[in-house]
Amino acid sequence: MNDPIGAIRAVLAATPARWITLTAALPADLLTRQPIPGEWSPLQCLHHLLATETLFRGRAFHLLAEEDFPAYDPDAAGATQDGGDPAEVATAFAAARAESLTALPAVSEADLGRTARHAELGPVTLSQLLHEWAAHDLLHTVQAERALMQPFIRGCGPWRSYFLDHVAGA
Repeated sequence: MNDPIGAIRAVLAATPARWITLTAALPADLLTRQPIPGEWSPLQCLHHLLATETLFRGRAFHLLAEEDFPAYDPDAAGATQDGGDPAEVATAFAAARAESLTALPAVSEADLGRTARHAELGPVTLSQLLHEWAAHDLLHTVQAERALMQPFIRGCGPWRSYFLDHVAGA
């Protein structure tokens, strides 16, 4: 990646629009369906992204100030909730993300090496956190889209073999 800051910002900026499109186009029963018991529904993935938005923003500020920060347990923090209107949750996520993108000062290449101590992981850099933020967005969006695939995979008959890598629980 020639411009990691630009690529990370692009992912962070694109994620809310992707969720707004999904929640506007798809029926709520598809967005609230768990692919298998114990795995998150698409709406739970979206709630988690919303719940962790201020966490990432705060961690970025800690790293810019080179201040240590605590670990985070999403289950203990209630970041895996479900319910609510999916489109409203997506709109809230988009607003929180817009605030994150405008609240963070312009990060320069020189800032990427700033370090702080994560309570569980030890020393981390701002570069590592920003990469993790973008990967986290993509992970939970892909997880949600994989959950959305499940009823279609089950219904595609002989084409199912094309999707074996994406069958939940396989």
